[in-house]
Amino acid sequence: MGIYNLFHRKHLAVIIIVSGLPRSGTSMMMKIIEAGGMEVFTDNLRIADEDNPKGYYELEQVKALKDGDDSWLSAAPGKVVKVISSLLEHLPSTYKYKIVFMRREISEILASQNQMLIRRGEASDGNDGQMAMMFQEHLKRVRVWLTNQPNMDVLYVDYNTMMDDHAPEIKAVAEFLGITEKLNSMLVVPDKKLYRQKAS
Repeated sequence: MGIYNLFHRKHLAVIIIVSGLPRSGTSMMMKIIEAGGMEVFTDNLRIADEDNPKGYYELEQVKALKDGDDSWLSAAPGKVVKVISSLLEHLPSTYKYKIVFMRREISEILASQNQMLIRRGEASDGNDGQMAMMFQEHLKRVRVWLTNQPNMDVLYVDYNTMMDDHAPEIKAVAEFLGITEKLNSMLVVPDKKLYRQKAS
């Protein structure tokens, strides 16, 4: 049996999820895993722009999870799809998932979100302190919830660490997903020039 067929069979029954808060590096991680040879599940409706020059890697149907529509998941096994952290609890227990969960300094996430709003001509509510507390509490709840899901294996990846020295973090992702044969291709994806909102 060829290497491709072995790879395909190994991942066929599992759905790979890239998750985290918006602006936490999920799009970059999607691109890294794609470079590792996995098929990304995206509709390409949201095109690359100044905020995400290398693409968003989103699937519009994912938003329907909160309304109870998970029919699209039947086409997801063996692929990688981006699901923000607030929607994870809506994933049905009938599938097995490997989740790569991106973590990033909350101050950087807020700065990135505010910059995106500025580019769109929209106003921020200006209460970053309150938002930071809400995000922190949300992440705590999600982590506790994930530890109690027997059908979910989770790898936490620190965006800040990865942008400082990406090799160890990406190697961990490759090993977690069983795609180490394309590690070298994955290692060239991170672009430090796009790390624009840094914690002081």
